[in-house]
Amino acid sequence: MHIHILGICGTFMGGLAALAREAGHKVTGCDAGVYPPMSDQLRALGIDLMEGYGADQVALEPDMYVVGNVVSRAHLNDGKSKFPLMEAILDAGLPYTSGPQWLAEHVLQGRHVIAIAGTHGKTTTTAMTSWILEHAGLQPGFLVGGVPLNFGVSARLGQGQAFVIEADEYDTAFFDKRSKFVHYRPRTAVLNNLEFDHADIFDNLAAIERQFHHLLRTVPGTGAHGSGRIVVNGLEESLGRVLHMGCWSEVRSFGAAVSDFTAQGEAQDFDVLFQGQAVGHVTWPLTGNHNQLNALAAIAAAEHLGVDPQLAAQALASFENVKRRMELRGTVQTANGNINVYDDFAHHPTAIRTTVDGLRRTLKAGERILAVFEPRSNTMKLGTMKSQLPWSLEQADLAFCHSAGLDWDANEVLATMGARAVVTNNIDALVSQVSQAVRGGDHILCMSNGGFSGVHAKLLQTLRNK
Repeated sequence: MHIHILGICGTFMGGLAALAREAGHKVTGCDAGVYPPMSDQLRALGIDLMEGYGADQVALEPDMYVVGNVVSRAHLNDGKSKFPLMEAILDAGLPYTSGPQWLAEHVLQGRHVIAIAGTHGKTTTTAMTSWILEHAGLQPGFLVGGVPLNFGVSARLGQGQAFVIEADEYDTAFFDKRSKFVHYRPRTAVLNNLEFDHADIFDNLAAIERQFHHLLRTVPGTGAHGSGRIVVNGLEESLGRVLHMGCWSEVRSFGAAVSDFTAQGEAQDFDVLFQGQAVGHVTWPLTGNHNQLNALAAIAAAEHLGVDPQLAAQALASFENVKRRMELRGTVQTANGNINVYDDFAHHPTAIRTTVDGLRRTLKAGERILAVFEPRSNTMKLGTMKSQLPWSLEQADLAFCHSAGLDWDANEVLATMGARAVVTNNIDALVSQVSQAVRGGDHILCMSNGGFSGVHAKLLQTLRNK
């Protein structure tokens, strides 16, 4: 089969392209921004990439067009379509489908799908679960919204029955407004956490809870006629409401004192307990209670496939995390101590807070955190969560906000932080301000769900020049 992917350079669609190519399909694709690293990865797989969405691409005559959710029926100011290829496909009556639908039909069918859902931690928990199953010899397939350092690739078919997938609640395509994850039909579904996000497509938290309930409707039941499992964070009231709407599967909870799977000890060195009895021990370099909860979720999911929790805990000791999750991008030596520069994907106030707090718990007295961030997600650009930013940055000594592209006043929002907060809409000015404020022993934590205009490399270069 020849598939042509619209929006191929996105993390999800790029992973789908790699899986399709590994399965033996001919794959081509297009995007408005054909750029590294995804473009390099795809071309290395023999996938032809085209810049833009020109209608002339129908001459390729693929068997199927796979449409990413970046594609819409939007028009430019001059009245022309923003995606003329899509208009040509519709006009000619050519076959098209969404990425999640194609994946469900051609990759996930017949597999034991482990779907990792939640507002935060999906990528990390998907990578953890995949690594546990790999360590146990199950050779899983996976599709992760990032690059797990243990594997070096974001997607593979795998040789075993299990397939672990990051299950996003964002909508599927312009013609299918259901959440992506309802296509995956998991046998094991992890509900890691749930709060309001994606303000561009959801009106409120209740609307997202309804989509999570739709996911539960696709999981097999228990008993003689099914073997489905829901792994749910027992600390989340929102997930309690989701379960209350209806649940037909076995439930395993984690996190709360009365949950099935709990942790005892510090975030980097803790016992794993099942119903109060120690069943494993995790010692690892990952920071923050959020990663401890991610670990419990992954262990509970793997246990559903027969992996002993003790073996799962051992696997996590060698888990190397995911690119852009507290990734140390470089260290600059000074006479007064090293300056570390980190890159993290945190883009929601809760994620920012947990990331900063996790780093704070590892530092010695007197070491400072300089939080450098851009409110870049659709939710943050709309200003829906802006009032939570001072709360999310409480544990940072200084905060530097890149405010370009915002329709709200970041200075006003961060005013309660006083001199601890600096706002600028220019990357070079941001780098200069951080460089002037930093001192030996500091930790610079850069947070964005985008490339952040290469701020990490610019900071490191400026600091080394100093």
